[in-house]
Amino acid sequence: MERFRLDNGLRVVLAPDRSAPVIAVAVFYDVGIRSEPPGRTGFAHLFEHLMFQGSAHLEKLAHFRHVQGAGGTFNGSTHLDYTDYYETLPAGALERALFLEADRMRGPILTEANLRNQVDVVKEEIRVNVLNRPYGGFPWLKLPPVMFDTFGNAHDGYGSFDDLEAATIDDASGFFETYYAAGNAVLTVAGDVDPDLARILIEKHFGDVPPRPAPPRPALAEPDLTGERRESYVDPLAPAPAVAAAWRVPDPVAERAAFLPYVVLAEVLTDGDASRLVERMVLRDRSVTSVGGYLGFMGEPYAVRDPTALVLQARLPAGRAVDPVLATVDEELDRLATDGLAPGELGRTQARMATHLLRDTDAVLGRSLTIAGLELVHGDPALVNDLPRLVGEVTAGQVEQAAATLRADRRASVEVVPGGGS
Repeated sequence: MERFRLDNGLRVVLAPDRSAPVIAVAVFYDVGIRSEPPGRTGFAHLFEHLMFQGSAHLEKLAHFRHVQGAGGTFNGSTHLDYTDYYETLPAGALERALFLEADRMRGPILTEANLRNQVDVVKEEIRVNVLNRPYGGFPWLKLPPVMFDTFGNAHDGYGSFDDLEAATIDDASGFFETYYAAGNAVLTVAGDVDPDLARILIEKHFGDVPPRPAPPRPALAEPDLTGERRESYVDPLAPAPAVAAAWRVPDPVAERAAFLPYVVLAEVLTDGDASRLVERMVLRDRSVTSVGGYLGFMGEPYAVRDPTALVLQARLPAGRAVDPVLATVDEELDRLATDGLAPGELGRTQARMATHLLRDTDAVLGRSLTIAGLELVHGDPALVNDLPRLVGEVTAGQVEQAAATLRADRRASVEVVPGGGS
C-alpha cells in the first residue's frame, strides 16, 4: 500500500493488485448518524441520497450513466461514524471514477425539487425497511436508546418523518460545508492500478478541491451502565418474540488490545453450530430459532468508534418467554468465565475469523472499503494485513476475562412483543 495526503487535506491510500483488470474507488467522509444535530434525525442518510442527484459539473443521473456505461457498479451507505461512496470499474476507467468522486466533493446540486424528492425516497425506505417489515429496525434502531443517553448515541438514525420533512436547502448546504470537506475524507483505490499514474490522476482531479478543515467530532462519551436497563415494545407484524442485549466494550481505537477479545468472544458464542449459544439454545434446548452476536450496532467492529457494544440477538419460537433466554445467556457467560474454553475451541474460532477477514478483502471492492474504514477510524490502513494475526494472538484468558465482564447489571436489553402478525 501507498499512503499520502494532498495539500487540501485529503488522505489517499493506494492498494495495487495487478491480478485482474478491475479497480475499486471509495471515498469515506467522517460524518455519520452520530454526527446529526438534534432536530435533524436521519439527515446523514438523506444527504447521502442527495449526493447522487448531480454534482458541480454533472446533471442529475449523469453519475449513474457514466459508471454503468463503463461496465461498472456503484453505491453509497450511511453508518454510525462515516458515510461512504464507491465504484467498481474496469481498470481503464480509473480516471472516470476519480473525476466523478472529485466532482461531487466540490459540491452536489442542491435544489428544492431534489430535496423534496429524496425526502420522499427516504420515507419510503423507512416504510419498507422498518415500519412495514417484521422486526424492522431491530435491534440497531431499538437498542441504542435503551443503552445510551446522549443524543448522538441514542437517536433514531433513519430519522423521523417530521425531521425529514423539515429539512431545508440551507440545512443541506450547511451540512455539506461542514462535513464534506477534503480534509474530512479518505480516498482509496484498490486493484489494477499503477501507483505513479494514480498519483498524477488523483492530484489532477482532487488537488484543486478547495481546502476546508475537518470539523470537530461530536461529543459521544458517556459512562458505562451501573444497573440493568430493559425495555420492550410491540411489533404488530412480528409473529414471535425476539430479544437483543448489549454490553459496553473497551474503546476500539484507543484500547484495541482490550477490545479484540470481545470480537473473538462474540464469535465463540454465536458463530457456527459448534458455538456456545447456537449449540445450547438453538440445537439442544430449542429455546430460540436463531442467535447472533457481533460488535457494534451495525456489525462493523473495525470501523466504529467508542462508545460501542457487544450485541447478542435472538428470535424465539412463538409463545416463548424472553426471561429464560437471558438467563441462559448469563449462565453460559458465567460458565465460560469460570470453566474456560474447551480444548480447540479458541483455535477453531480464530481460524474461521481469519478466513472471513481474508475472504472479505479478496475482492477489490472489499479491500478498498476495508482500507478506507481503517484509515478513517484507526489512521492505519495496514491493519488490513495485521488483523488476522492480531485476532489469532488473543488468548483464552483474555476471552474468559471478557466474558466475566458481561454481567446482567451492565446489560441493556430490548424485547420484541409480537403483535399477532404473520
